[in-house]
Parts: sequence; C-alpha cells; structure tokens
Amino acid sequence: MTFILLEMFKIMASASIVSIGNELLIGHTTDTNATFICQRLLSVGVPVLSVYTVGDDIGQIVRALKRATEDACFVIATGGLGPTDDDVTRQAFASFLNVELVFHEKLLEHIRCFFERRDIKMAQNNKVQAYLPAGAESIANRMGTAPGIWAETSAQEHKCISAQDTRAQDIRAQDTDSATEGKILIALPGVPSEMKEMFETLVLPRLKGLAQGQVEVVKKLKCFGTGESNIAATLGELMQRGRNPLVNSTVDCGVVTLHVVAAGKDRKQAEELADKYVGIVRDRLGKIVFGTEDQTLAEVVGLMLTEQNKTLVVAESCTGGTIAKLITDNPGASAYFTHGWITYSNAAKINGLGVPKELIEKYGAVSEEAASAMAISAREKAGTDFAIATTGIAGPTGGSEQKPVGLVYISINSNDGCRTERFIFSHSRQSIRLRAALTALNMLRLKLGN
Repeated sequence: MTFILLEMFKIMASASIVSIGNELLIGHTTDTNATFICQRLLSVGVPVLSVYTVGDDIGQIVRALKRATEDACFVIATGGLGPTDDDVTRQAFASFLNVELVFHEKLLEHIRCFFERRDIKMAQNNKVQAYLPAGAESIANRMGTAPGIWAETSAQEHKCISAQDTRAQDIRAQDTDSATEGKILIALPGVPSEMKEMFETLVLPRLKGLAQGQVEVVKKLKCFGTGESNIAATLGELMQRGRNPLVNSTVDCGVVTLHVVAAGKDRKQAEELADKYVGIVRDRLGKIVFGTEDQTLAEVVGLMLTEQNKTLVVAESCTGGTIAKLITDNPGASAYFTHGWITYSNAAKINGLGVPKELIEKYGAVSEEAASAMAISAREKAGTDFAIATTGIAGPTGGSEQKPVGLVYISINSNDGCRTERFIFSHSRQSIRLRAALTALNMLRLKLGN
C-alpha cells in the first residue's frame, strides 16, 4: 500500500506519522492515533506515506523524524509531551532541529490556570511542558496541559517530493540533509481526546491550506463470498499500481473492503472519477459486493428485511449467539428480528427446538439433517418468514477425520423450502464462529436479493 501511494503521489503534498511511546511497543496500547490521523488527512487529499513507531528514546525519535522528513512534506508525531522523565519528544524535536529548548512564560501560565480551575496544585515537573524548540510555535491544548509543537526545517522553499522519487534519491546522494529541509514538523499529545481536538481544530485546517490544489476522494465497497485473490483476478488491471483511481483491498474475517482512491484537481473531478470506477467494480463483481463505506453484512440484511417487511429467527449451536449479536448491534433490529435459540447441547436441540432425537442419533448433531431440522423447527415455532440455523465444530478439540474442526452446516428456511450448505472454516475458535455467522448472514442476503 505504501509503495503504491508513493508512486501515485510522488509530487503531491504528503505526510508521515511518528508514534512515540514504550507502551505502543510492548502491546499495552493500540495506536488508534495513527489510524485517526491517516483517515483525516486522506479526507483533505493528503496521503500518509509511512508510519513509524518508536519508544521513549531521544535517539530513536530523532532517527524516526529523519526518515519521516525524507518520506513526506508533513511529519506528525504523537506522544511524549507529558511532564515525566520518559516524555522526551520536545527534547528530540530540538535535537533534530539543532536548536535549544526555550522557556515560554505564557505557556506556563496556561498550565497553571488548567490546574487552578480544577482546584489542584500544579506539580513542579509540569514546568517542562512550557519549553519549546527555538523558533517553533505552540499548538494550544484546550483539554490538557501539554501544548503541541509546530516547527519547520530550514529551507528557502518546501520540497514536497517523496523519498521514492528518483530526483529525491539524487538529492540524498549529494547531500543527505537536503531531503529533510523545508518540511513541517508537528508534535501532539498521545492522549487521544486531546490529540483529536487539537488536530481537528488547529492542525488539519492549516495543512489543508498548505495542500490546496490537490484533492483525493476514497470510496469503499464491502465484499463477501470469495477470497481477496479471486477479487484481484476478477478486477485485473483495475488493481495495477500507479493508476488513478487506485483500487486497494483489505480483508478481515472474510469481509474484503475495496478502497477506490481517486485524485483530481478539485473535489468534483475526484468524486466523479471515484463514482465512475465504483460502478465499474460493482459491474465486474456483481453479487459479491454487499455494501458501501462502513456497512456491515448484518446492517445490509436488516435493511433488506425491513424493505421487504420480512422477519427472522435464529437457532444457533456452534456460533453461540454470534448471529443474534451481529443483528441486534443495529438499532431498530426489533422490527425484523424476533428472537433466537442457542441450542448448544443435544438435549437443547431436542427439548427446546423439537429436533427428533432419532435424527440426531442417526446423523449426529453436526450434520446437514440436524441443521435443516433446527431451521425448520425454529421457523415453525416463531412464525417468522426466515430462520437461520447453525451447527458445527468450532474447536480447538472435538473434531474427527469425518467431521474435522471447522466443519459447519448452515441452513436457511423460508416458505419456499430449506437450503443447507456445508462449510469448513479454519483458524481459531473465535474466527470459525465469526466466519460461520457472517456466511449465514450472506446466505440470507443472497436469498433476499433473488
């Protein structure tokens, strides 16, 4: 993905992110800040070309800033602006810029007022937050004590080229430092609420102004029912590198998200180009596409049930209520979803749903016959238009040569009969259950679309 964007935007304003903090490296904290910044920058047509994660070490931060400024015009760092000894971002910025830290009385007064409003005595170590690298300006923090930093590396003009541009490579060959000149460096607190407020109100508008003249639009298509490689083969040249628009893909538990990234001289041109290729992708993939943007399978199925004035009940064994949860995660689900049974044991299937004991004894609880009987009984008892039933072996134990771990039967019952399919899913117990639930919803979506 990074290489594709570098090729596509090599002469456009771009950004690099430096995420700072030991907690990110030891797995205690997920870096949601970088994701947020990437999304917001993309909304104003500024692609993020790289993300670096480093610990609370001045040397590591300086090296990351060096690489980031070689990559992009705008470098945004988060974390390390607190008052403790391990908060060393301001020192690293000063070191990278080759300047001293300068004390600002106005910043200290703001910090004092922050504590006074809360009737708390300011600790002496908070004074360090009133220091900025010489020549830098502060970014006001309305929600906390740590001001941000806005600085520029010295140069007569900005050189907004990527590190992958051959011209940039020639520059670095002659003078290693020149590729880092004329760049904007921004430091923001690591606390997500503070970072987001400062970025949205004080940073993004300025960056948008600096990046004027370029607009990028991203449209998303959600797909289910085939693998990422099959989708790539079907789309063919649409997913080639260096195209405009560019079509990228990501996959999560069987859901493939296609990003159609279109660039234009203005938003209207970019929007029209993106919409055109969204249509082309839809035509090629057909029913594999189930939604747009951040729609889920359960949300789409719910909309279809609502539009058709149909109702649904579920009878779950191996999925353990996952289908019901996905459905009821959506507001208004009570309009089409009545209830469900979690019949995990054989006794529950027999006594709760009325599945014949003889059927289970003959074919087993994990069988096409059992899944069909569960769906039929559930629909009859609930009086709904549709019923979904699942039964399988989620693992990690309980499988056999005839019935391996990951084997799942899914049945959809309606007034025109019962359709039951056999699947074998892989990976963890959690993954098997989720894949089975999503597959069940997709089966119902396809049936509703007939």
